[in-house]
Amino acid sequence: MKRWSNWKWRAPPLNIRRHPPLCKCYFGSKPINVKTQPIAQTRKPRADGARNRQLLIDAAKAGFSEVGMNVSLEEIARRADVGIGTLYRHFPSREAVVEAVYRREVEQLAEAVPQLLETSPAGEALHKWMHLFVDYIATKRLIAPSLAAAAARTPTLHATSTELITRAISTLVKRAVASGDVRKDIDPSDLLRALVGVSYGNPDAGWEASARRLVDILMDGLRRNVKP
Repeated sequence: MKRWSNWKWRAPPLNIRRHPPLCKCYFGSKPINVKTQPIAQTRKPRADGARNRQLLIDAAKAGFSEVGMNVSLEEIARRADVGIGTLYRHFPSREAVVEAVYRREVEQLAEAVPQLLETSPAGEALHKWMHLFVDYIATKRLIAPSLAAAAARTPTLHATSTELITRAISTLVKRAVASGDVRKDIDPSDLLRALVGVSYGNPDAGWEASARRLVDILMDGLRRNVKP
């Protein structure tokens, strides 16, 4: 007990500074330089990913059309000029590729509406969109054997697509009626059923040319009895 007799308690200093090991930050008069990367550089991978995804969708659509639904995923990646690993990062299965192609076709129909209305009179915009609908059906008929499996994988696929297409044709018909380009008694749902009928009713190889002729006849009927 003798050795502790001269010990006195001391309060700790109030300005203790602790730095983690190997810390490169210094507190003092010199400013701390923090290096940050430009925003464009940090977003580049996301932009590249979107570009690669679209390239793969375009390549898959072309492959399905030229080779058939049995085209290999390796061939799709080759056509898109990306590695097979990039394809699997975006689409883990063949059904996912088919679903992406189908979704993109529907999106293009929806996205075309404001562009057509901006560049063409309402009646002409509706007519052009009806021909785009035939293009959509051409792709849908092509991928139909595999689309059922994709729809089973995503139960809301058809419902979402139907909603987008119905909204698109409704907008076009309402604008065409308001502008006086088509008859006032046109129901968008009736017109959509007619488009499906002219596109699916012909099983022959030349169905697409026939469908386009019928679309023109439909448009003539829509304009009939419109006052000049």
